[in-house]
Amino acid sequence: MKKDKLLFKDEKAIVKEVVDDFKRRAEARKSFDLIWQINMNFLMGNQYCNIGYGGQIEEADRQFFWQEREVYNHIAPIYDVRFAKLTKIKPDINIIPATNDERDKQTAKVSKKIYKSLKNKLEIENKINQGIKWSEVCGTVFYKIGWNVNLGQVVGINDEGQKIKSGEVELSVVSPFEIYPDSSVCENLRECQSLIHAKAYTTAQIKSMYGIDVKGDKINTFSLDNVSVGVGGLGFNGTVPKIIETTKDDSAIVIERYCRPNAQYPNGRLTIVAGDKLVFDGELPYECGEDGTRDFPFVRQTSIEEPGCFWGTSVIERLVPVQRAFNAVKNRKHEFINRLSLGVLSVEDGSVDLDNLEDEGLCPGKVLVYRQGANEPKYLQSEAIPTGLSDEETNLLDEFNKISGVNDLLSTSTISSNISGNALELLISQDETRLNASIESIKFATKEIARKILKLYKQYALFPRIAKIIGENGQIEMFYFSSSDISSDDIELENQTDGSQTMAQRRDMLFSLLDKGILYDESGNLSNRMKCKILEMLGLGIWENAQDIRELHIKRAGNENLKMLDGVSCKVSEIDDNELHVNEHIAFMLGEDYERAKTKNANLEKIFLEHIRAHKKNMEG
Repeated sequence: MKKDKLLFKDEKAIVKEVVDDFKRRAEARKSFDLIWQINMNFLMGNQYCNIGYGGQIEEADRQFFWQEREVYNHIAPIYDVRFAKLTKIKPDINIIPATNDERDKQTAKVSKKIYKSLKNKLEIENKINQGIKWSEVCGTVFYKIGWNVNLGQVVGINDEGQKIKSGEVELSVVSPFEIYPDSSVCENLRECQSLIHAKAYTTAQIKSMYGIDVKGDKINTFSLDNVSVGVGGLGFNGTVPKIIETTKDDSAIVIERYCRPNAQYPNGRLTIVAGDKLVFDGELPYECGEDGTRDFPFVRQTSIEEPGCFWGTSVIERLVPVQRAFNAVKNRKHEFINRLSLGVLSVEDGSVDLDNLEDEGLCPGKVLVYRQGANEPKYLQSEAIPTGLSDEETNLLDEFNKISGVNDLLSTSTISSNISGNALELLISQDETRLNASIESIKFATKEIARKILKLYKQYALFPRIAKIIGENGQIEMFYFSSSDISSDDIELENQTDGSQTMAQRRDMLFSLLDKGILYDESGNLSNRMKCKILEMLGLGIWENAQDIRELHIKRAGNENLKMLDGVSCKVSEIDDNELHVNEHIAFMLGEDYERAKTKNANLEKIFLEHIRAHKKNMEG
């Protein structure tokens, strides 16, 4: 990146202003940082930590040597269940043309092929799953979609002998620890006027990214470590993982500040500061907003939306008080059990050797010597475990399920063995309802990622480039495209399937439709295309999805339409399905593309009509 001369004025003043703005936003966001750290610690099992008066995470010590401090982690399995259910969401992107015009249909097909070819290349599903992990722990996660000029196919060599590449879209998952909005009361990215993305890099990484040398320093960061934090039972300590603050040597913070278009900067502003040096100060580079406007290259995803707040809420945050209470109840219960099993001795002063008694207790076969005339040591009578502890334990377990919104119905004994299938399906549906907010956020994020990817290709794919997808019957289909083949302004992105439905549910629905005859044509038969679609929906794989001959004829007729549109006459083949070809050619002649081309080529109608007559002649013969 180069410094924009229109915006670049005083480098030191700009660097100071950006750094000061970053520090102000970091201080304003500190309370959320602490909540996220608490959530991460509780998930990993370090559950005897709290926020101290100094605004730091502090560990609570044992009050007595005999105090039980075991961790009974119910947050981790709840997180696992939610993550497993949410990762089932595999939204399929369906791109809808703006009109029924053949040109719009073609651009929609090309756009869908482009996204399909990039889905595996960019590992979009894996990135979404990684984002779900962050959103479930911290409540919010971000995806960054940018253009990397160092990726893609080699298109030439510059004067210095370096390879010039075509560039490619780059997708990365950004944790909420790296994002700093101008205000935390904005409910979404659209309401933010500016956004900072800050991340620590080593000086070598900064040199590789921007080609500049910056002064390295020690940067505070978080890491995972196994530390003894005083958990465990009577007489032993346990070790649990915890999030600790460490320093990263020879590093510097790279601050990227994005500002929306305004009166002063009509195309927005991007300022990048690495350490104490200005790397870039210019317009927002990406035209990924509505109607081709410049916008932030970020997509936001939340677990639970919080009204009037930029940051979402995690279920873990709601479960922390319940988990603290549950640990306390279980440990107090075990302390009662320790007293019942070990007992509490009553000893007269000076009657026995206390040191020996403390070390060995009243073990079986022990010869106890006590002073003549004194009372022998005896156990104090212990009370039974209070029933209130067991009741509270049961209530807290029920609270875990109510607050988290997830429950493994198959493991509960409350489900009757003679419950009907419809009733069980209704219970499962109600159990999934609490996940709908998270599911909708995942779907929205997937749509926005696809939208921004296509808009970046619309902006940067100026020269034809080749891509490949897995076509029918497992064959690899290669195709060329450029920015003119993408019409991002008239593309709608939809989710074709409900991700919360299981494969078994979709199969039952499909068989029900078959039984009712809804999928059959007027003559009561299943078309080849419908058979292929049914096999695909049943999840039987690509090998059964043989190419439909009608689909191949439709594709051949479409290619003939494009050739004749350029004034090239096409011969009719004996293997053509004449009736199908005639219908496809007539439908194309009724479209706007044909009407526009006819005004430029007077012989176009003659070419099409002669071709159609040749098909009709074959039909008569």
